[in-house]
Amino acid sequence: MIRDSVSAAAAQALSGSLFLRLTDRFVQEHGYRPSDSEARSWERSLPALLNVLLEAGLGDVTALLEYGLPLTSKRADAVLAGVHPRTGEPSYVVVELKQWSQAAPEEDEPSLCRVEAYSAPVLNPIEQVRGYCDYLVAFNGALGNHPERVSGAAYLHNATEFGIAGLAEVGLSERGFLFSEERRGEFIRFLKQRLAPANGAAAADELLAGKIGPSKQLMAVAAEEVREREQFVLLDEQRVAYESVMGAVRRAAQADRKEVIVVAGGPGTGKSVIALSLLGELYRQGRTALHATGSQSFTKTMRKVAGARKKEVQELFKYFNSFMTAERNALDVIVCDEAHRMRMTSANRYTPAAQRSDRPQVDELIDAARVPVFLLDEHQIVRPGEMGNVDQISRAAAAKGLACTVIHLDSQFRCGGSDAYLRWVLRLLGLEPGGPVDWQPDDRMQLMVAESPAEMEAFLESKRALGYGARMSAGYCWKWTKKTLPGEALPADVTIGDWERPWNVFGDRGVGGAPPSALWATDPAGFGQVGCVYTAQGFEYDWSGVIIGPDLVWRHGQWVMDRTQSKDPVFKRSTPDKEVELLIRNTYKVLLTRGMVGTVIYSTDAQTRQKLRELISGQQPESTSDVSAAEPAALASADRSPATKR
Repeated sequence: MIRDSVSAAAAQALSGSLFLRLTDRFVQEHGYRPSDSEARSWERSLPALLNVLLEAGLGDVTALLEYGLPLTSKRADAVLAGVHPRTGEPSYVVVELKQWSQAAPEEDEPSLCRVEAYSAPVLNPIEQVRGYCDYLVAFNGALGNHPERVSGAAYLHNATEFGIAGLAEVGLSERGFLFSEERRGEFIRFLKQRLAPANGAAAADELLAGKIGPSKQLMAVAAEEVREREQFVLLDEQRVAYESVMGAVRRAAQADRKEVIVVAGGPGTGKSVIALSLLGELYRQGRTALHATGSQSFTKTMRKVAGARKKEVQELFKYFNSFMTAERNALDVIVCDEAHRMRMTSANRYTPAAQRSDRPQVDELIDAARVPVFLLDEHQIVRPGEMGNVDQISRAAAAKGLACTVIHLDSQFRCGGSDAYLRWVLRLLGLEPGGPVDWQPDDRMQLMVAESPAEMEAFLESKRALGYGARMSAGYCWKWTKKTLPGEALPADVTIGDWERPWNVFGDRGVGGAPPSALWATDPAGFGQVGCVYTAQGFEYDWSGVIIGPDLVWRHGQWVMDRTQSKDPVFKRSTPDKEVELLIRNTYKVLLTRGMVGTVIYSTDAQTRQKLRELISGQQPESTSDVSAAEPAALASADRSPATKR
């Protein structure tokens, strides 16, 4: 971020030094040079804005250029800080700059627009700046109690009114105005109505010093959306975990103390229900709290569940690496869901150089709140570098002199609530000692072996016809085509004999009717694509079809791992064989524990299929065609949002 008065910034823009300052700061923070489009924006768009401000007589206003929004990597082109001409109070204008000459709203979706330079729709700049304003009010304490102090405008300085008129279909508001160069005079009036020709340094100081965290207004909305909308029932250890956290929150407030809580449990033991229950009650009490995970799919689904009706609630769901520069103990509680996906550090190739450090991610998360809560399943670590476990968190807490309470969840709700099935999977894969055992059918979970992927798919399709949800997933043993050209179908990368199906979509946009990757497990259109562990992890569906690939086969009374068969790019040459084998076993453990009613297994290896048939007593090859299941009393669990369940 660059901070200067408008007049000083304009002088630097004229001499060319502003562009150099922004470039140097960008390289310092990110470790690489800005893109050509970003550089052009600094060279052309910022001078256009600064000239308008000078023409308006607002040279003393403070300009915060490339302002980073708190707890996110997003940056606003400019935040103008000054004094309101009528009230004398601090006043802020967020400005989004575009070089577009024309843009048209996307058909039936005015919040998106089409621009010739881009192959896919992009966010309408009115919505973009409105979102930045709303986010600032929601997370900067200087604005939380004064939302009226913020205005927003998109300035398209190369556009004509004719070229962008359609963008206004999305609706204009105090935080979302639109101006073209043809309406320069109106833009000047807009600015002068909100900023006086006075020094804006004090207002900028107040904004930059604002406490970072969810506002009271946002928490009130979230309490209504999360707590009052979803009626969760917590049982046994779930209730113990919930009450332990709430007790720690009370002690932290009363005695100025800090505690760490770890909640460990297998798939379906209710960790995410505990998380949402905690968030709802904390928000009702006015406590500052955020939810964080290391999974894009899981975070996006949680946002969809909790923020379906109120979009602003979605901002309460963050990623683990959002807290690298967070103020110590700024939050009352941070709920770290899927904490087994924590990494050694938060730094990655996109991390600004100024923020890079060797500081452990677990330390960042512990420091972020007075009561850090970690919810995890140690058998779901599936990538090199993931390291969230009870011992690691306990050691980190002890090193800081903090008490650490560990709660184990035993009763599980996934896999039909069948503890026997979960134990069978752990024994099958060697994740618990004793070796594989015969499956003893119970009335909670159904298990079978398919002789071909076509047979498995046909069986799952028959269950869908009865109203059940179903998905197919596989080990990462086939190449994955990541880019699909517009208008083309997903390539059928998963090929077994004459059976071919695509992987789930790679990316944030649907392709040919298939949902984006984050919604594969929850959107009904996810059936027909093969999911991988990264899109299946954290979710559940009624019937699960699992393809065990050639990376794990049964030979001579034991599992044999063949890492050459894995196409997972996260496995590097430097990753030890022992670690790769454990991660592959954990991968299949995750895939085999997604089903709520039943699981159908197919192995690409004949000897492995034979071993599975022996273990699943009485299984006949044709039995997938006539297995009866409990009538679908709670149908389409895969097509409801999983996080609303258990």
